[in-house]
Amino acid sequence: MMDPTTDNAGPSGDPGTARDALEALRAEIAKAVVGQDPAVTGLVVALLCRGHVLLEGVPGVAKTLLVRALASALELDTKRVQFTPDLMPSDVTGSLVYDTRSAEFSFQPGPVFTNLLLADEINRTPPKTQSSLLEAMEERQVTVDGTPRPLPDPFLVAATQNPVEYEGTYPLPEAQLDRFLLKLTIPLPSRQDEIDVLTRHAEGFNPRDLHAAGVRPVAGPADLEAARAAVAKTTISPEITAYVVDICRATRESPSLTLGVSPRGATALLATARAWAWLTGRDYVIPDDVKALALPTLRHRVQLRPEAEMEGVTADSVINAILAHVPVPR
Repeated sequence: MMDPTTDNAGPSGDPGTARDALEALRAEIAKAVVGQDPAVTGLVVALLCRGHVLLEGVPGVAKTLLVRALASALELDTKRVQFTPDLMPSDVTGSLVYDTRSAEFSFQPGPVFTNLLLADEINRTPPKTQSSLLEAMEERQVTVDGTPRPLPDPFLVAATQNPVEYEGTYPLPEAQLDRFLLKLTIPLPSRQDEIDVLTRHAEGFNPRDLHAAGVRPVAGPADLEAARAAVAKTTISPEITAYVVDICRATRESPSLTLGVSPRGATALLATARAWAWLTGRDYVIPDDVKALALPTLRHRVQLRPEAEMEGVTADSVINAILAHVPVPR
């Protein structure tokens, strides 16, 4: 196994070593973030699936710290954008700038040209600026003045947002929500986790200095490529594929929903279940893998009926009910 105390993780190219590196990545993030194991796992799954992640939670539950810790534990270029009401699309994607010396326009790339983009408080900016990420997230490129410009590989958007009932927020459009592979909800910590957080701060933990907290790079692009290649070889039986389809089709027939999961969502669930199976040490997918990733993969791809929402029904409760009723393949 790779030594997690080293400053640089050398390229391995070996699937077994790559799995060890990603396990070390999860352990490294835990040095900075307490009690958010599901969110850490979700970020790792997104990396394996070349997907993007939306982190939702009230202010102060370490959403930004979680992504910064991931960046510190990876040998990847990282940039951060603080989304505000006056942020313009060109502030994210870049723009053409006139050079008086050469009398020509040159392209100045925006912060989106990076491996890991932290889109902080993405729902604090109007939809026009939110939509500036649509092409980048789906096509892995940015088009400025008719010229497509490819983004680096790997490329992952980790966006944070506060719940929409908080003042000064804009709901994300459905088209943009669908671009996120996972939506991870960050809950308030348990009593013991909160005690651990306060104890760390009392002992001198500084969330603005993760290097001093001992967070070191333990995985790099070579580990990711080896891991992704191994995930692609993970076996999916026809029964598992049919199970995923049945779950997604059931959302389209639910009386509590006006919008069910699209075929893109079904593809996403199959991919995340496959990545989770590989992370847990198997080379084949079982129904429990699908169930484990159903909520984070599907919750942002459905839309509740207003009357169901008024009765306290949530997307999670609808999906859980569907999982309980759809027959599980043997």
